Amino acid sequence: MLNQKRERVVAEITATHLVMLLQEQGRILDQQQAVAFLNEGDRAYIMWKKMMYAGESYIKSVLVQAAQSGTDTLNIRPKA
Repeated sequence: MLNQKRERVVAEITATHLVMLLQEQGRILDQQQAVAFLNEGDRAYIMWKKMMYAGESYIKSVLVQAAQSGTDTLNIRPKA
C-alpha cells in the first residue's frame, strides 16, 4: 500500500453536541455526564461506524444524482 497524502475531513459528535441535543428534548445532562455517556462501552466506536456508513451513503447518492443529471459533482449543493 502506498502512503498517499489525502485531505482529512472530521465529523464528530462532541459532549457539547450531546448536551445541546438533550436540552432540545427538555432533558438535562452536564458535560461530565455527556463525556461518560459517549465513552461508555463501545458507544463511540459504534457511533463512528454509523457516521462513516451514513457519509458513504450520502456521497454515493450525490454521485448517482450527478451522473443522472449530467452535472459536475463539485457544483451540487447539499439538500438541507
